[in-house]
Amino acid sequence: MKSSDITINGETNVKHDFTIKATQVNGKITVADNLPKTLTVEIPVSSLISGERLMDKKTHEAFDEPKNPTIKFNMTEVNSIQVNGENIAVTVTGDLTLRGATKKVTLKADGKVTSPGVYTFQGVLPIKMSDYGMKAPTAMMGTLKTKDQVTVNYNVTFEGNPIYFNSIAYTQNK
Repeated sequence: MKSSDITINGETNVKHDFTIKATQVNGKITVADNLPKTLTVEIPVSSLISGERLMDKKTHEAFDEPKNPTIKFNMTEVNSIQVNGENIAVTVTGDLTLRGATKKVTLKADGKVTSPGVYTFQGVLPIKMSDYGMKAPTAMMGTLKTKDQVTVNYNVTFEGNPIYFNSIAYTQNK
């Protein structure tokens, strides 16, 4: 992965929005026959930083960081790729692991070929913490509670061998 900007955005019961940034992201994509074959992304939980020490501590506790130090995504299927000039719309399915629990998720991303072999994608993934066995963090003796649903926003750039898309869009037949 050449670069990344991944944030987790959420709200509390007192309308105090928060943003947590992943300060370290490791990712790799492999391509064969002009299609992505593997895509993996790993984020150390310790790299999730909000800028507020108490929020960072509560976030790391919610992930049970000592037992589950890494957030992982592993693509299992390419659902579709639509190409229009330099613009790419892609949908993939994969396994997302948070706090040791793994669930299938579908990522839809809009991308662009920024130069031969360099691809930037951005998208949004809503997640319910409870789906992964996580308790929403609280503070001030439980009077401040984060809402169960958060949104992961991602903007990632991969660099590798150029992919030569043909003019026909790829859609997985089911």
